[in-house]
Amino acid sequence: MNDFWSAGSQTRNGEWAGEEGRTPFPEDVNGTSDGGAGLGRMLSCLGIVVLVLAVLVGGIVWLFQDALFHPFGDARACKGSDVQLPGVIRAGGASIPAGASDVHYFTRNGSAEVTFVSRQIPDYLHRAGILPDGERLFDEEYGTKAVADDEIELPGGLCGSPLRGPVWIYHSTSATGSSVNVMVERSPAANDSFRFPARAVVTYNLP
Repeated sequence: MNDFWSAGSQTRNGEWAGEEGRTPFPEDVNGTSDGGAGLGRMLSCLGIVVLVLAVLVGGIVWLFQDALFHPFGDARACKGSDVQLPGVIRAGGASIPAGASDVHYFTRNGSAEVTFVSRQIPDYLHRAGILPDGERLFDEEYGTKAVADDEIELPGGLCGSPLRGPVWIYHSTSATGSSVNVMVERSPAANDSFRFPARAVVTYNLP
């Protein structure tokens, strides 16, 4: 009888205590230790770290997307451009209109193509010497009609939205003897005006 009681004793709530009167450890009862809970906490912490890193990387990519995905880190430059244009683009001998939007350019082998949207196309044409002051916008001495499709693709390599027909094309020669061509969206309703605003595409030789 004494041997029986020396191996263990009953606790106050009716459970048996082990040697030296100790209650069994959790691993003695369930067959597992608390290592599983520790592993779960570690995995949770690791997941939080991965999430934080993903957010940080995403933020960095967003902040520097121009540098990551555009030539020269210039959002205006189209893929494949080999020369960076300055902040103020001089296309065909004159700066493009101030406040022009959706500006893109493509440069290759000494030539450039620039597209932009503006309400000041006539002013630009006059400043560039493409259309003399006082001349009608659509005088065939300075330009010709182009296709009148609803959408007209931009020249190869140039990125941005397509032109909307009808389109008028101006042909000019700069003071240096280089050729300048300008395509402009013409108003589909009024025969004597451009769209407002209108998209233009200027093709010219780099100096």
